Amino acid sequence: MAATTTFQTNLMKLQANMLNFAYMLTNNRDDAYDLLQDTTLKALDNQEKYAEGTNFKGWVFTIMRNLFINSYRKGVREATVVDTTDNLYHLNLSQDSGYESPEESYGASEIGQAINEFADEYRIPFSMHVAGYKYEEIAEKMNLPLGTIKSRIFTARKKLQQRFADYR
Repeated sequence: MAATTTFQTNLMKLQANMLNFAYMLTNNRDDAYDLLQDTTLKALDNQEKYAEGTNFKGWVFTIMRNLFINSYRKGVREATVVDTTDNLYHLNLSQDSGYESPEESYGASEIGQAINEFADEYRIPFSMHVAGYKYEEIAEKMNLPLGTIKSRIFTARKKLQQRFADYR
């Protein structure tokens, strides 16, 4: 019985430190209080697993960190969208486009056509950049200065923005 009282007393003494740590993890006051409460309950439920003589504060903070990580992972899993439609309708629709359906937005073919209308000096570096090449790689392959490549990609991006400005 004395061990239980000592355990609870030690846990209550740590509440302010635990709240600070929870706030550091969550950056949100309400979430920090929730994490503090969850950690306190988990520690009380598992007090028989605490080995006397070990770092009590470290043990409790590890519980809190693990609860936070598990909660974060759960949130990521819940936010994941699995598109089971035959034509992947939901995945092909830009989530932040503001359009209700893909038919209301410009298609990749129209954007591709606009890029193909650029002069080679803009089309090639921009296409390589979109394909995933780094500026340095493009400059090396085209045997041009890095600044020239960055400028041409910037100009190509601006031309696309101007061309499709009415549809933003």
